[in-house]
Amino acid sequence: MSNRTIVAMPGDGIGKVVLDEAIRVLEKAGFNANYIEGDIGWEFWCSEGNPLPSRTLDLIAKHKIGLFGAITSKPKDEAFDELSSELKNKNLVYSSPIVGLRQHFGLDICLRPCRTYKGNPLNFIRRGANNTIEEPEVDVAIFRQNTEGLYGGVEWSNPPEQVYDALMTHPKFSQNFGNAPVEDVSVSTRIFTKKYTERILRASFDHAKKYGYKSVTVCEKPNVIRETSGMMYKMAQQIQKSDFSDIQLWNTNIDAQMMWLTKNPENYGVIVAGNMFGDIVSDGFAGLIGGLGFACSAQYNPETGIGVFEPTHGSAPKYADYPTSIVNPIAMIESSCMMLDFINEQEIAKNIRKAVSDVVQEGTIQTYDMAKMSGHPDVVKKGAASTVHMANAIIDKL
Repeated sequence: MSNRTIVAMPGDGIGKVVLDEAIRVLEKAGFNANYIEGDIGWEFWCSEGNPLPSRTLDLIAKHKIGLFGAITSKPKDEAFDELSSELKNKNLVYSSPIVGLRQHFGLDICLRPCRTYKGNPLNFIRRGANNTIEEPEVDVAIFRQNTEGLYGGVEWSNPPEQVYDALMTHPKFSQNFGNAPVEDVSVSTRIFTKKYTERILRASFDHAKKYGYKSVTVCEKPNVIRETSGMMYKMAQQIQKSDFSDIQLWNTNIDAQMMWLTKNPENYGVIVAGNMFGDIVSDGFAGLIGGLGFACSAQYNPETGIGVFEPTHGSAPKYADYPTSIVNPIAMIESSCMMLDFINEQEIAKNIRKAVSDVVQEGTIQTYDMAKMSGHPDVVKKGAASTVHMANAIIDKL
C-alpha cells in the first residue's frame, strides 16, 4: 500500500517549527506518509498579493488532508502597506487565508476538544468547600460552525447605495442609524443557513452519542440575536427531540457560559456554537487546560472528506525570531492526532497521546509556559525545555 500524501502548510511565524516537530513525532510513532509543502501566509501576500495561492488549493483538492502551522493576519491598511510595491496599484485587498481555505473547501465542521492532562501545572484550579483546593477534570468537545456567521466576510464600510437602501427598509436600522451619514457606517453581517446549522448540530449530537457525553449545550445568544441564535437553538430542539432524546440539550448564553466555565467546567460535555461564539468559548476552555499551547482543532467537510488540522494559537512572530525555539509544540502534535483519528489511524493517535500524557504527568520536561516563565529567549538556559526538547521527550515515550 502506498503512503498517504499530507499537505504540510507551515504558514507564518512559529508555524514552521511546531509543524516540523509534529511531523517528526508522527514519523517516530510509525505513521508513514509523504509530506508536500503548501504555500500559505504572509510571505505570499506580500510577494504575490495572495496569501492562499491557487497551487495550494490544488494540492489540498488532490490529497484531501492538510496539516497547518499558524497564520499572521493584519488589518487591511497594514496589509496594504506591506504589499510589494509593484502590486499596490492592483486593488488587492487582504483576507485571511485560513478563512479562505475554510470557505473554498466548505470546511464547515470545526471541532476543538479541550481535555485536562493529569499533572499539567497549568490546569484550572478553584477553591471548594471548607477552603479546599479542587482541580476539576475538563473534557469538553466544542463544535464551531466554521464558514458562516460573523466570519463570513460579508461586510462593508461606507456601504454602496443598494445595500444602504436595503438596510433602511428595516425599521430598527432606519430608527437607530438612519441619521448617520453613510460614509460613517460600517456593517458586518451574521448569516446562518439551515443546511449548515443543521450539519454542525448533527455533528455535535453524533459526537456526544459516539463518545458517551450526556449533554449537548447550544452556546449562543437567542435572547438578543433572535434570528440566527434563535434559529440554531430551535433546530437543536427539533433534532434532539426526534433523533437524540437520550442526550440532554442545554442552552446557555455566551456571556453566561464564559462565567460558568470558570465555576463548573466539569459539567459540560459537547458544546456547539456559531463561528464567533465558538471561537470565543473554545479559547475560554483552552485556558482551563493549559492555554493555547495545548489547544488543537480539526476542520473538515464530511461530504468531500477534506480536512485541515491546526493548533488554535497564532503565529507568535516574536518567538519565531529566537535562535532557539521555546514554544510548546503539544497543540500541533495533538492536532496531528486529530488528523490520525480522521483517517482511521486511531492506534497511532492513541500511542502519541499517551506519550504526551506521560511527559506532562512526569513533569520533568516543561516548556516555558508549563514552567510558568515569561517567554524570553533565555528561558532554556533557566531550565525550560525548547520546542525540540519537548518533542524529543515525547518521542522517547513512544
